[in-house]
Amino acid sequence: MVTVPASALAHFRRFSLYNSPYAAHDHGCAIDCYPEGDHAPSPVAGEVLDTRTVGAPSRSYAVDEDHLILIDTGEHVARILHVDPAVGPDDQIAVGDSLGELVRSGFFAPWVDNHVHLGFRNPDADPYRAAGSLPIEVGVDVRPLDWDGTGRVRTAGETYVGLDEPRHPNPGTWAGLAGRPGVVLDGGCPHYDGGGALPRADGPVSVAGARVGVATGRDVTWNGVSLRANGRPIDGLSLFVARDAPFGVKLVRPGHDFAVGDRIAITVERA
Repeated sequence: MVTVPASALAHFRRFSLYNSPYAAHDHGCAIDCYPEGDHAPSPVAGEVLDTRTVGAPSRSYAVDEDHLILIDTGEHVARILHVDPAVGPDDQIAVGDSLGELVRSGFFAPWVDNHVHLGFRNPDADPYRAAGSLPIEVGVDVRPLDWDGTGRVRTAGETYVGLDEPRHPNPGTWAGLAGRPGVVLDGGCPHYDGGGALPRADGPVSVAGARVGVATGRDVTWNGVSLRANGRPIDGLSLFVARDAPFGVKLVRPGHDFAVGDRIAITVERA
């Protein structure tokens, strides 16, 4: 288990351990960190071991090449993706130093914002393999935000809308959508295979008062549910932890017809 401390997360506005379809995020073994702007602050300190260009899926909205940065932190090797590196082997990096510019990678779904992907390996493990990263803990307290499933559209893209609810009660501190008292949900509900619970929890979790899955430790298995917004089907909710305001949940639905200012009510149904 590797802890990403509060001092590292302070350089980012949001993070997620589970909001990804890729196996690297299974069981919270990688963290996506979302900075302000186009530059990628380093979430770790150490010596750059290598950088490598890797192919990415071809998407109309993204580039076909991504990049891997390997950094020796002294205890582990950090694997960083989605950054066009402005650093090279033997460079010494401090937390918060710019690693380069963020890349809009073909690994992203169209509703995903640019971010820094971070994972850790033991020094004797192959750092170039996509699988095999260590579980990650976050060194911050996360406040659960209650939500009744309603809100107004604050932002609207082609594949998603962001609501103005729930509101962040104390911007600058970390908060996420409550799955039950004391527990924050993370992940894509239910459009990705599973999600996460912060902190660890066992038992049912809910969204807008309706049960959506079961937590076992940090891992959440979604029940056979579907979500609707004003009676219209949506793919799901994109769940994360944030310290910026307003918080607001993100609804995933390519081709939606919602507009800024629309009033939304989410309902949960058995699929």
